[in-house]
Amino acid sequence: MRTLCSSTLIGEALLIMFAGLVAMRLSDVPAGTIWAVSGVAMLLCVLLCGMLGRPGAVAVGWALQIGLIASGLVLPTMYGLGAVFAALWWCSVHYGRRIDEIKAARAAAAAA
Repeated sequence: MRTLCSSTLIGEALLIMFAGLVAMRLSDVPAGTIWAVSGVAMLLCVLLCGMLGRPGAVAVGWALQIGLIASGLVLPTMYGLGAVFAALWWCSVHYGRRIDEIKAARAAAAAA
């Protein structure tokens, strides 16, 4: 699960950086505000990669996805991109847990 979720978060951090560049051109929001919000969001993505596997990390990831969708208020394109990354986050968590369960079952069968 950690590998899938980390990949999603790193891709998301890159998307946030590029979205910040686009927002500077298309939005009336000051550039400093855009970079402050983008920088915090990118930092959260990277920090969350290190927190994966700890209690509450998946919930923080969901909060990050909701925040990304909400950033569509500044840059409407982010509604769609946020929804795509929320779907990727769901897939990463869901299928990552399933893979972890299969690996644990195989390890238990091999140990028996």
